[in-house]
Amino acid sequence: MQVNIELDQSVDRSYKVLIDELVGLEFDTKVVIVTNPTVAKFHLDEVKSLVKATKLDVITIPDGEKYKNLETIEFILGECFKLRLDRKSLLIALGGGVIGDMTGFVASVFQRGIKFIQIPTTLLAQVDASVGGKTGVNSKYGKNLIGSFWQPNGVYCETKFLKTLPSREFSAGVAEIVKMAVTFDRDFFEWLENHDIRDEENLKIAIAKSIKTKARVVSLDEREAGVRAVLNYGHTFAHVVENETEYKKYLHGEAVSIGIVMANELALRLGLLSKEEEIRVKYLLQKYDLPIDYEVNSAEDFYEHFFLDKKSHNDMIKFILPDSIGGYKMIDNIDRSLVLEVLKDFE
Repeated sequence: MQVNIELDQSVDRSYKVLIDELVGLEFDTKVVIVTNPTVAKFHLDEVKSLVKATKLDVITIPDGEKYKNLETIEFILGECFKLRLDRKSLLIALGGGVIGDMTGFVASVFQRGIKFIQIPTTLLAQVDASVGGKTGVNSKYGKNLIGSFWQPNGVYCETKFLKTLPSREFSAGVAEIVKMAVTFDRDFFEWLENHDIRDEENLKIAIAKSIKTKARVVSLDEREAGVRAVLNYGHTFAHVVENETEYKKYLHGEAVSIGIVMANELALRLGLLSKEEEIRVKYLLQKYDLPIDYEVNSAEDFYEHFFLDKKSHNDMIKFILPDSIGGYKMIDNIDRSLVLEVLKDFE
């Protein structure tokens, strides 16, 4: 006996990413802002003044990647219940990628799903983490292995918020911009080589270009069944780096920078990237003081960690590699010995 469940697929989950257009938000429901003390000190009062709701509350969680775990999720959920939120309530993620990922995850599971919006306050979150609906937390097994796809109902990127960023946090965001340029847009990469995005006008151009690139990719492949996986260029290596250093030594973008360098070494050996191109990418990362070196303790252990990556399948590791600057290849049959050769170069 077979019973078919016919589900309506007409729900439109489209939303807008607005740059420097946050002038006021009005809701006829309860709203909770989720943030951390660092962000709250600089931006919470301003954002609160722009939000009108039947009731507005704030949940504050500790700052840092090490708190991106299920324990923090349980705390946020507990606060939501104490505040008597319901299925019409809305969450606002005010902060960087960690805040956005966790707020989105809570929104996806609280009473089986409520609305949320993103107000990213770091460069990394504005150009990457806040767009696309990936939510989740880390575990001892790896980064973002617990989570969901839950699209926000809007994203508001205010470049003025970036003025309070430490230079290291700013540079971490640049790594994600470089990632997209190397794999999708050679002209944009060359523009980055010739412009300093620490300049305010150049920064706005870089943010807009990065968001448009990611939006196009997400529109084609919302749940990462194909081309969206390319946005993980550098991340397969980076996630192992973060796990090995217990999310304490490197910011996410710094680990991505290291991962890009490692991926490029592999692409170089496969003949996908020229030495000249490999050097150009390194120079661009170094231009913003991003790390390009990492000491691998054990190439064998590092390699085994790859199998906890979400892109691995049937005991095969899918590597996202540049195919010259501006192109990409997804390869899942690279010989183990070749990958180990690359890793041993970093021992």
